[in-house]
Parts: sequence; C-alpha cells; structure tokens
Amino acid sequence: MALTPYMVIKGVVLRETETKEADKILTLLTAERGKLSVIARGARRKSCRYAACAQSLAYSEWTLYHKGGWYYANEGTTLALFDGLRADLDAMSLGFYFAELTEAVTTEESAAEELLRHLLNGLYALSALHRPLALVKAAFEWKLLSLAGYEPLVDSCAYCGCPEPLEPMLDVVQGVLRCQSCGAHESTLSMPLCRDSVAALRHIVYGDPKRLYSFTVGEEALGRLAGAAEAFVAVQLERRFQTLDFYKSLQPMKELSK
Repeated sequence: MALTPYMVIKGVVLRETETKEADKILTLLTAERGKLSVIARGARRKSCRYAACAQSLAYSEWTLYHKGGWYYANEGTTLALFDGLRADLDAMSLGFYFAELTEAVTTEESAAEELLRHLLNGLYALSALHRPLALVKAAFEWKLLSLAGYEPLVDSCAYCGCPEPLEPMLDVVQGVLRCQSCGAHESTLSMPLCRDSVAALRHIVYGDPKRLYSFTVGEEALGRLAGAAEAFVAVQLERRFQTLDFYKSLQPMKELSK
C-alpha cells in the first residue's frame, strides 16, 4: 500500500497513551501494515466523533492521513467492541494481555493478517464463547507464538522419535517435546505435560484455527498446558508482561470472594 495523504484501514487498538490535553496516541494492529502509531486528536473528549474507536481492544475502520512522519485519525467507525469481555474484569484483563503479547511479536510496516485474525478470534472467545479463561489463555499463547515463528515441535519425542513420549516434557528453551528420560542432560528448562495436555497442544499448534478453542481437557492437564505456555512465552520472548501480572493478581481475590 503506497503512502497517500489519506487511507482507510481496519485495526484493533493494542494500546492507548494519553498526550497533551485531550489527545491520544493509539497503537493499532492492522492486516496490511502491522503496527501503526496514530495520533487521535481530541479523542479524550466526549464530543469526539471517534471516541469509541479510540479505546483499547476496539476493532474499527479508520480513515487516516499521513503528515510529517505521523498518521492522524480523521474518521472512525466501530466494527466490534467485545461488550461481553468488558463486562468481566478477568476477561478484560486477559484481553489487555492478549493485546500486549500480540504487540510484542508484531512489527511496523509488515503485513500481519494472521496475527490480527488470531487476536480478533481471541477477543471474541473471551467475550462470547463462555469457555474457561485458562483454556482460552493457553490456546491463545501457544497459537500466537506459533504464528510469530516460535512454533514448538510436538509431533513426537525430539530424541527417540516416540509419537507418545513417556512422561512427556516440553523443553521450553528448544521448543521440543521429549520423554522425561530423553535428552535430560541437554535440557535446561522443561515443563511436565501429560497425555491429555500433549493432545491439546497438538490440537492448538497443528489443528484448524477455526476450531482453536473447541477442545476440552481436565483440570490437571489444563494446568500443565497453561504452565508450559507461560514458561514458553517468558523464555522465548525474554520479557515479562504487566498485563499478565495484573490478571494473575486478580486470581487470589477471586478465590477469597467464593
């Protein structure tokens, strides 16, 4: 897409930063251009015609113009606000985490159609599918990193080739599946899995993206799948996420309220 004074583009607000008296700087995820930084003048005023579009996690169609190395918002029309997500603090905090995680693996001026589609599907799952949040979170993490070039090899043990590894482990540094006894001296950090969590992981990594969240797994297997996902993200991306810390801080409060 050549640079022109005006362009129409769809995108999700990954992050919003307040600036000046009533403006925002938005980080949009778009299919055609990856991440875009957009100045939304007056977006913090209630009278702003595109105020709804300029909030985190909103999916909108924007008319932008380019000037002096910046994109500026001219018009905006909301396409999806994911109202169900915004009505639940746990789901909303996960939505912010999904956005921060997606931003971490996305570059500017580089097509990101698959990543945008994955984020939209993840936000929809949080908003409307009524699936366990831990399941949605783990599936989103594994699939996002796979799409971003960090896909783990989980079809068999990386050392002996056994299709059903004995006491399976996921080496989160090398991104490979192994038997507990295979390659133990070479592995610096591995997370325990089980037969059901391995099956779920294969469904996520190799299955139809349209059916990403359509699996069931027991509580123990889900715990192992989720624990390995968090460790894999932390090791591969070499950073922490404040939004994840906030989501996890809500869980003790949730337990106390029961």
